[in-house]
This record gives sequence, C-alpha cells and structure tokens, in this order.
Amino acid sequence: MTTIVVLDGYTLNPGDLNWENFKELGDVKIYDRTLPEEIIARAEQADIVLTNKTVLSAETINKLPNLKYIGVLATGYNVVDTEAARERDIPVTNIPTYGTQSVAQFVFALLLELCHRVQRHGDSVHEGEWSQCPDFCYTKSPLVELDGKTMGIIGAGRIGLQTAHIARAFGMRVLAVDDGGKSGISDGVEWTDLTTLLKESDVISLHCPLLEDTRRIIRAERLALMKPNCFLINTSRGPLIDEADLAEALHKGTIGGAALDVLAVEPPTADNPLLHAPNCIITPHIAWATKEARSRLMDIAYDNVRGFLSGTSVNVVNR
Repeated sequence: MTTIVVLDGYTLNPGDLNWENFKELGDVKIYDRTLPEEIIARAEQADIVLTNKTVLSAETINKLPNLKYIGVLATGYNVVDTEAARERDIPVTNIPTYGTQSVAQFVFALLLELCHRVQRHGDSVHEGEWSQCPDFCYTKSPLVELDGKTMGIIGAGRIGLQTAHIARAFGMRVLAVDDGGKSGISDGVEWTDLTTLLKESDVISLHCPLLEDTRRIIRAERLALMKPNCFLINTSRGPLIDEADLAEALHKGTIGGAALDVLAVEPPTADNPLLHAPNCIITPHIAWATKEARSRLMDIAYDNVRGFLSGTSVNVVNR
C-alpha cells in the first residue's frame, strides 16, 4: 500500500476540513507540524510526502529512500529543492489558482482598514470615547475615499488581475506592470513601467512571485518615488520588500502607510523593525486561509496525488 505522509497539515486543516479522500489513496499519516530534525524519522518510509512550509532540502530528499512524489500544499514551492527531486525523478507539484478570490478580497480588507481604521474607531467606542464625546461623531485618523484614486499592481497574474477588477468596482484607476511588456489599456488596466506606477499610484499592491529580480523590489530608492500619502500592500511574498527601508519610510512619514500579510521571516523575530513602525498593519499570513480557499486547495492536492498514482501527473513544477 502507498504510504502518504503529511508533514504540516494543521494550517490547511485546523479541524474544519477532513483528509478522508486521501485515505482512499493509501496509508495516510498526518502530522500537524514537523520540526526539521523530525522529518527523516517521520517520512523515511513514505512514498508520498505532502508539505506546506516544512523545508525539504536536497540532503533531506536524498535520505528518504522510498520517496516517489512531493506535493506542496501551496502555490509557492521554494520550500522544496526541486532540482534534487528531479535528479531522482521525483515530481514536485503545487496548488495553483485555489486562493485567487480570497487573496484579492483580503487586499481590500487591508486597504479599507488603512482608509477607515475600523478597528481603531470600534475599540475607542468600546472604551467609552463616544459616550463622552460632545459631538455626534469623531474621527481618530483621516478617512480616505477610494473613488478616483489610482491603484498600482505589481505582478498582473490571476490574483493581481482579480485585485484590479475589484479596484475598478471601487471607481479606481488601475496601473499595472507586466513582464511581457504590455502597453496601452486592456480591460480597464493601464499597462505601464515600474517608475511611472510608483510615482502615480495612491495604493500599490504586490502580487509578483519571489524571484531574484523581484527580491527587494520595494526598497529605499523606490519608496522615495511614491506619493507621501501612498498605501503599500503586500499579500504575496515578504522578501519583495526591504523591511528596514520600509520601516524607515514609515517612521519618516514619506509614505502614508503599509498593510502586510507576509514578512521575510515567518513567524517574525522580535526585532523585526516593522513590528513597531507607525501606520503599519501586519496580519499573520492569512489572506489564503478562508475555508472556501482551503477546501479548494485540499481538493486540488487530492487530484494531484490521484493523478500521479494513475500515471497522469498534473501541476508538476520540476519537469
């Protein structure tokens, strides 16, 4: 019987989903979390390993003699040494498309919080400020209307374009950078270069993959190009931003604010400069985590494994 080991299943399924369909495919062992030093003992007999954020290095892969397939329970697959897997003829699959709607929706949850500071105002009411206010209303921060503002999207893939679609529903102009060199206007999106986008946008949302040329794509000299009231949003990958440079810009007030669902190191270390930066909202990498999106992810992961076992692998990233 095929042995399937899930190394870190908790974030995908904290208890509101189930793994029953995987049990039709083999003997399944599910671990909520796996420390690096526990991987070999837990997976040494596995034919199939599923991982979300548990790292499978070349050294680890080569110590798993029965391994025939690696399934990443996410879109990004940098946690796996795909070349080492390919050298052993081990396919690595990922999960594309599952979170498009949820992540784009979360972009606007973050943006609207920057615009209205709902939590700050709500907390102040519960603390008694409204009851003691001499006026019928008050504001704790400037309130911002999105209609007529410009959103710049860096990375116009599925999530970026869905974000653009929502932005247009808010009455926003949308600028986007595309690696294919698109120009002009298409579906309400104006294709432009990065410098123009940085200078003209009131909101900038990052949706590009983490590659060598996108690492630190937002750094001091590019932050300096942004409007002083610009909001920066990142629901993609933490290392797209130089965190020290962003913290400095926020302390100096050279941009209006930031909302980040991802950081360079997760969980963050206590000395991360953004944890104490002003006008900076940080959420714990949850844009992907609606039940609907996680259900789709699990279904695609099942289809990936079933496809491999039937000889018709799909979503392979290391052919």
